[in-house]
Amino acid sequence: MKFIHIADLHLDSPFTNLSDKENFGEIRRLEQRKAFKQIINYIKENNIEYFFIAGDLYEQQYIKNTTIEYINNLFKEIPNTKIYITPGNHDPLIKNSFYNNFLWNNNVHIFGSNVERIENAEVDIYGYGFDDYYLKEEKIDKINIENKEKINILITHGTLDGARLEEREYNSIPRKILEEKDFDYVALGHIHKTNYKENENIIYPGSTVSIGFDELGKHGMVEGEIINKKLTTKFIPIETTEFEEIILDITEIISKEELIEKINEIKLEKNKLYKIILTGKRNFEINIHELYKYNLDEKIIKIKNKTKPNYNLEKLANETTLKGLFAKEMLERLNKCQTEEERKIIEKAIEIGIDVLE
Repeated sequence: MKFIHIADLHLDSPFTNLSDKENFGEIRRLEQRKAFKQIINYIKENNIEYFFIAGDLYEQQYIKNTTIEYINNLFKEIPNTKIYITPGNHDPLIKNSFYNNFLWNNNVHIFGSNVERIENAEVDIYGYGFDDYYLKEEKIDKINIENKEKINILITHGTLDGARLEEREYNSIPRKILEEKDFDYVALGHIHKTNYKENENIIYPGSTVSIGFDELGKHGMVEGEIINKKLTTKFIPIETTEFEEIILDITEIISKEELIEKINEIKLEKNKLYKIILTGKRNFEINIHELYKYNLDEKIIKIKNKTKPNYNLEKLANETTLKGLFAKEMLERLNKCQTEEERKIIEKAIEIGIDVLE
């Protein structure tokens, strides 16, 4: 049997914090739809028998009826593929969920919060999902494979070995117990970074389309085939646009005009979107929103200012001005710091104070 496994597509995500450019969210949502269509076309062209979607297919808070119609119409294009969806914490099976209130195509099965086994001729599919935005109960202990002669697959959305309190609220699954269950393949969702390895059978495919700059690198899907209980897999990149961060030290830059020139000199790749992180000591004030008004490359979607003012505190402390008195006081406090955390707080206070007194 052959399958495709995806998770965490987050269709209709707002992308509000990803870019300062207008309409970027709308563009990115269109790219999500395009990526999903690519997956459906791949399934169609390669006669894939099973399609596993391990949670967070869409954003419950923002999903539109038209997007659900789009998803279901694509499902209709692969009528011979059995589609299994396990709801996640962003698309839980709550009362007003589209999983509850939409007539899905007859090749689609949506798991509930109770562990369920779906029998097929050659494979048994086990699954369970979220019926709320949290799933605190560990359910893996309740699963027992009924027919070990068949191929057995588990689909769920959760956190492997979730130790922290927050992780335990999102279907924490002890890996040791999961391994003891001896599934032929475990299709997971929730973690946006893939853990894919060729010989691994407990897989996070990662987010299908990158949701932000904390999800750098390639994204896509896992294709698998199981013959005579032997599993082979491969990771297939889907998204053509990747995110990348570039650090630009501006210590030697003396004007806004020179900064814009330096940004425009950066070599950018065609299929990437960029965040420029400004670091070092600044010799002039930087207004990020003002920088966007200039003719910067459209692939630069965000600029982050992590610079510090370029000042000499010892020299300022000798001045007989209000700024000098402030610098002298803060220098004394800085010299009395006993911890690194305390030093960082004082340094931030100095930065704010010097800016105000300029």
